[in-house]
Amino acid sequence: MKKKNIIISIIVGVLLVMFVGLAYIGNYFFNYALVRQEGIITEANIDPNAPQSVETYAEVVNKEKSKEDVSKWLEEVKTEETTILSEDGLNLWGKLYFQEEKTDKWVIIAHGYTSSHEDIQPIALNFYNKGYNVLTPDMRAHGNSEGKYIGMGWLDRIDMLRWIDYIVSLDSNSQVVLYGESMGGATVMMTSGEDLPSNVKAIIEDCGYTSVQEMFEAELYNRFGLPPFPILNAAEIVTDIRAKYNFEEASALEQVKKSTTPMLFTHGGNDTYVPTEMVYRLYEAANCEKDILVIDGADHGAAPDVDPETYYEKVFSFLNKYVN
Repeated sequence: MKKKNIIISIIVGVLLVMFVGLAYIGNYFFNYALVRQEGIITEANIDPNAPQSVETYAEVVNKEKSKEDVSKWLEEVKTEETTILSEDGLNLWGKLYFQEEKTDKWVIIAHGYTSSHEDIQPIALNFYNKGYNVLTPDMRAHGNSEGKYIGMGWLDRIDMLRWIDYIVSLDSNSQVVLYGESMGGATVMMTSGEDLPSNVKAIIEDCGYTSVQEMFEAELYNRFGLPPFPILNAAEIVTDIRAKYNFEEASALEQVKKSTTPMLFTHGGNDTYVPTEMVYRLYEAANCEKDILVIDGADHGAAPDVDPETYYEKVFSFLNKYVN
C-alpha cells in the first residue's frame, strides 16, 4: 500500500510539473506573439529571429519614390482623424483621406502585424489617385487604437464590420472596397465570410494567411525549428482564456468558402513568412468571383514594391468590374 501511494505521488508530481511547464510555455508564447508591443517598431528592435529578405535595387528605388510621393501627398490631402467603439468596448482609431470632389468610392485598408496605418499609406495613395476616399484604421492593439491583445484578423473582422458601418453612415451610397496586407489580408478574408452590406463591392487581399493555426505552425518551424506540439496547444488554451478566441476557428480558409464578395488574391512568389503556397489554397477555396496574382521574386508584403506597374494594373482592372 505504501509503495502504491509513493507511485501515485510520483505520477501526480510529474503531471503537476508538466501542467506548470505547459502553462508557462503557453503564457510565454502568448505574451511573445499576441500581447500589444509598445513603442515604435523599427529596424533596431525587430525580432532578430524573424526571416530577413534581401531587397532588389528596383524594390529599394520604388520604396523610396513611394515615401517621397506620400510625404508630398500628406501636405496637400484633406484628412480627418476619427474613432469608433468596438463590440467589446475599445476605442478604435482611424484616419480618413478625402477626395477634393465628392465621390462614393471608398477603400478601407487594413495594415499588418505590429504595423500601423502609416505603413500602408503608399497603398492609400495609389487608391486616392484612382479617385477613392480612403480610411486607414489602426487595428486593435496597434498604433492609436486601444486593446491589449492582437486579434490576428479574427477579432479584427468584427472591428472591420464596425468600420464598414461607419463608412455607410457617412455615405449611404458608398461603394466600399476592403484591402488588407498580411494580417490585414487575413482580416479582410475573415470579414468576407460575414454578412456584409451591399455597399461592399470587392475585396483585395495581399499575402494573408490561411489560418492563425497554420501561420503560427509555419513561424515556429521557420524561426525556431520547433514542432507545433505542445507549444501551440498550450498557447491556444491561454489565448482562448485571455483573448477569447482560438487558433483553429480563426480561419481565413473557412471564411472565404462562405464569401459572395468578389475577391482578388495577391502574394509574393518568394514569401517564406506567409508561405506562398497558402494563396493557392485560399484562391481554390473561395466560392466567390475571384482572381489571383503572384509577383515573381517578391518577398512578404513586397509585391507592390517589386513590380508596382503589374500589381496596381491588376488591382484596379479587377476593381473596375465592380466599382462604378
